[in-house]
Amino acid sequence: MTLSLQQNGAPLLEGKVALLTGANGGIGLAVAYAYLASGAKCVIADIPLDPSPGVAALQSQFGENVAYHHCNITDTEARHHLVTSTISQFGSIDVLFNNAAIFDMGPLLEASEEQFDRLFNVNVKGMFFLMQDVANAMVEAGKGGKIINMASQAGRRGEALVAHYCATKAAVISYTQSAALALAEHGITVNGISPGVVDTPMWDHVDALFAKYENRKPGEKKKLVGEEVPLGRMGVPNDIAGTALFLASSLSDYITAQTYNVDGGNVMS
Repeated sequence: MTLSLQQNGAPLLEGKVALLTGANGGIGLAVAYAYLASGAKCVIADIPLDPSPGVAALQSQFGENVAYHHCNITDTEARHHLVTSTISQFGSIDVLFNNAAIFDMGPLLEASEEQFDRLFNVNVKGMFFLMQDVANAMVEAGKGGKIINMASQAGRRGEALVAHYCATKAAVISYTQSAALALAEHGITVNGISPGVVDTPMWDHVDALFAKYENRKPGEKKKLVGEEVPLGRMGVPNDIAGTALFLASSLSDYITAQTYNVDGGNVMS
């Protein structure tokens, strides 16, 4: 299902340009569908050199309104190039869906500096400095804008095996609040989305790690976490896309510094 909304008879994001990272699949791809179907032009950025079949399908459906860029957000020059090339191609950046992230886990007493650096470089450093680059472009354009940072329910609590990842996502929530206050005078809203357990290819990797460290059978952890959600199932990418569309649109103009739990009731705050 592709989300698409209209306001006053016009597509909700008509005339808007959105930059989405980590969008070659999963949640990012679902959000790209929603934005494009609601009238936006989208630049999809991710690590692979070539777009996925899902992105190729978007390009086939939406033509010149969607472009794919290979980008490693931990690389300063690559981030700058992503922002400048998006503006060069489409004229502006009105929405940033700041989604690129990686996951890893392991026993706290065995946690390495390499794992720490890898997670924080992508999930925090890359996230923050891309937000900064886009915010500077938005301020220069003088039209305001929408920044949406992807957090996680892991950022709301600690987990024995997931210390570094939890800390990175807690940082995303904190930076979202600080950036919202810093950018309010420029008409830029900054909000976050905190998903719970979402059935994407990444969860196969997560499940395999839990199987290793908790001595479980493959698939067991994934089944258990889905059953423990109050709504009785894991989320799917489109469950996140609705909130991402709302936060990118004029419907959320008076909302900033918030991080929305989209998790089937796992976290209440």
